[in-house]
Amino acid sequence: AAVPLEDPLSVLFGLHGKTGVTSVTCRGDYIYSTGRDGCYRQLRLRDQQLEVLQKHRPCKGLQWIEELRFTPGGDLLVLGFHANNFVVWSTRSGVNLHCVPCGGGHRSWSYHSSPEADAFAFIKRGDVMLYHSEAEPCEQRVLLASLHGREITCVRHLGAVRAPGCRPINVFITGSEDTTACVLTLSELTRAAVPLARLSDHISSVRALALAGTALHHGTQLCSLLFSAGGRAQIECYRLQCAVDLRAEGMVNCQVTHLASHRLDEHWDRMKNRHKLVKMDPETRYMSLSVVCGTNSEQLPVPCTFLVAACSDGSVRLFVLLEAAQKLLLVAESFHHQRCVLKVEAFLHTWAEEERKHLLCSAATDGSIAFWDITTALCTAVLTEPLLPALGTPLLTVMAHSCGVNSLHIQELPKGRFLVASGSDDGSIHVCLLEVTQGGDEAKPETCLHILERVARPCTHAAHVTGIRVLRPDLVLSASVDQQLTLWRLSWDSLEELSTTFFYVPDLAELDCWEVVEAGGERCWYCVLCGQGLELLRCAALDTHCNLQSQGAVQ
Repeated sequence: AAVPLEDPLSVLFGLHGKTGVTSVTCRGDYIYSTGRDGCYRQLRLRDQQLEVLQKHRPCKGLQWIEELRFTPGGDLLVLGFHANNFVVWSTRSGVNLHCVPCGGGHRSWSYHSSPEADAFAFIKRGDVMLYHSEAEPCEQRVLLASLHGREITCVRHLGAVRAPGCRPINVFITGSEDTTACVLTLSELTRAAVPLARLSDHISSVRALALAGTALHHGTQLCSLLFSAGGRAQIECYRLQCAVDLRAEGMVNCQVTHLASHRLDEHWDRMKNRHKLVKMDPETRYMSLSVVCGTNSEQLPVPCTFLVAACSDGSVRLFVLLEAAQKLLLVAESFHHQRCVLKVEAFLHTWAEEERKHLLCSAATDGSIAFWDITTALCTAVLTEPLLPALGTPLLTVMAHSCGVNSLHIQELPKGRFLVASGSDDGSIHVCLLEVTQGGDEAKPETCLHILERVARPCTHAAHVTGIRVLRPDLVLSASVDQQLTLWRLSWDSLEELSTTFFYVPDLAELDCWEVVEAGGERCWYCVLCGQGLELLRCAALDTHCNLQSQGAVQ
């Protein structure tokens, strides 16, 4: 009897572009598809609907992917065509295992792999051709696998998970000039970095990372939103779910779901009345990202996450993520600085009446630091994008340095006060005490900002200060391209050097810190530094002395 045809349960149109899908493979709970767009995608079935989790681009130049092969050893082989060659690409080692001249695609072919030999048969000009390669002992040995193909430009500490009876495992995200971002674990015991997932959606360098809504469940699971941005005016958004898995190499399993993306050239193509505006530069680089916290307010029409970006074209841009609709929209911008904006940092102030004020700090290449009130911009964000509103003007501008501000950090203090620390290209450090007050009349109150105290110290480092953190109201940590990590005691008449240590990472790009309460109740800080490598250090600041100690480095 004939089997009746049924309508498909789920359809994804244009998943691999106009060139179409070449193969579909099921592996465990996931579905993998390949196409002639040079990508393969990971999908899953949820409520009888196909959901795209992630897109992978295995290597540059491989524009035609035909098939995926999962090896018994856990490697994933990508079979495809690059120009006139048949290519077998190993995702584990990141190299071509085979490259056979065959004339390119559009031909019948077959590939077989075994521990003893590999064979590739194909038809060329009506003849059956056979390529045969016997297994040979590899003369090359990888002594230390690299995390990235080029320097690491940014790093964020996602959190730590703990398996029963084991030490906590720290999870990090790194971005690089090689256009990828990597989720990895860095062990204090083995001093080894184990990649958990690689994100390859960017077409240019990844220069900035930001995390939102990070949550730790039962000590064994981490969940967070990840924003990555960089060259070619591109922002990508993912949801990360990391869980303890004793069978995995790094003892952590990471599931990545791609949520949304944004590029200025695509935004420009969708804009109405664009002939009246100055064209956006598609070569803009995003230098820094900051998530706006505490926006779950009744004033907003839908649940959303706001993101602020510092841009090389002189603008500060505000984006909104609509996770349910999987859209990332540009909703406001300002060109106040008129030069490359290097850093942005969003912070929140709450009045006694539970009224929230969302504030923003931005820093540029001229050494200026501007403070904004973006509360109105958040509440009146136009989600349909008919015209792009202005972000407003700063409430206060401070000339903190003589040249570019390459590091910035803000720590909240009681009574509406904030410590704002910054480091510059000229090696100087600037710290100011900012107070937020309410002015104007009762009918229309206004936010007022005042600088109460300032302290600046020139020549604290011999090179650019690319990392700074306020650990406590009296402690500031700075890191520089001169490969020195220095702990300072802050008072309003001086910065006193307490301790200095040298680290191993050249060309330092960024620093991230977090506080840990250890078993004996001792409070200490860990910091991770990135550049030409990655290094983890421990900082213990006691009443009598300070100790900076390296916990491991990966070059």
